[in-house]
Amino acid sequence: VIVRDNRIVSEGWHEFSGAAHAEINALENLTGSAARATCYVTLEPCNHIGRTGPCTEALIDAEIASVIVAVSDPNPLVAGQGLARLAEAGIETQVGLMQDEAVRLNQGFIMRVVEKRPYVRCKLAMSLDGKTATASGESKWITEAAARSDVQKLRAKSSAILTGIGTVLADDPGLNVREIDIGKRQVLRVVLDRELRMPVSAKMLALPGRTLVFTFNTNEVSKKEICAAGAELVVMEEEGQNFLSAVLRNLAEHEEINEILLEAGAELSGAMLEQGLVDEIILYQAPTLMGDSGRGLFHLPSIKTMKDKLNLE
Repeated sequence: VIVRDNRIVSEGWHEFSGAAHAEINALENLTGSAARATCYVTLEPCNHIGRTGPCTEALIDAEIASVIVAVSDPNPLVAGQGLARLAEAGIETQVGLMQDEAVRLNQGFIMRVVEKRPYVRCKLAMSLDGKTATASGESKWITEAAARSDVQKLRAKSSAILTGIGTVLADDPGLNVREIDIGKRQVLRVVLDRELRMPVSAKMLALPGRTLVFTFNTNEVSKKEICAAGAELVVMEEEGQNFLSAVLRNLAEHEEINEILLEAGAELSGAMLEQGLVDEIILYQAPTLMGDSGRGLFHLPSIKTMKDKLNLE
């Protein structure tokens, strides 16, 4: 946000990876001079050339008077260098205004830079007695329209939606953003499919946007068929406990994924939770009862006594 004479004169935001950063957009949207103006920004301006040029030089060239930063960028390529460059050019700088709010806003980016993995939200719908499906696997619909509409907002704010092949085979979900206009860029769909059982007729493969399938299967015929149907394959090497962590690292490194929405069954949700890979759980609870034989939220076989329980905030 650019302010001049106590009045907002321009705003900008970083719309997607590879596009112009917030500072550049705000300067381009500005009418008149930036001299005497103050730029408020959530994350420290970059001082290096990546997919875009350094924001520090754009602010200096615009002759901005001061820059107020909420949080210093944890990226080693920035990490204080942006603030130092601005100060060197005679621009007044401050850091820390609304820092907690900015950290929450950028939690996915910070997680990716610091922990080398995306921030993961696990979304589940359940009955009052904690069931996500009947014994037969039927789950449409536990909740009503308001909850399903809210899920579209969660999808729209995510960089990717992650699910397992079990959910694909049982429900044939689209895993796309509906009801909300997010332009031409659909959220990345990610399917974990060790044995490459992904049907070539899967609904999501016919929808706009990319579908990434992580597998261990190296059968060339299977790979060729699924790729021809519209999927992109990533053949993994790490089995066992390391598989889920390796997938998240891959998504962070190669796709620059900041935030993941996990929409999966009890097996995958439980495994992610057990391995400490879930940061947030979002539960939609319906005032219904589905009985003892219904399917539960998480498969957590390691929890056997009270001392094993997972405590959440």
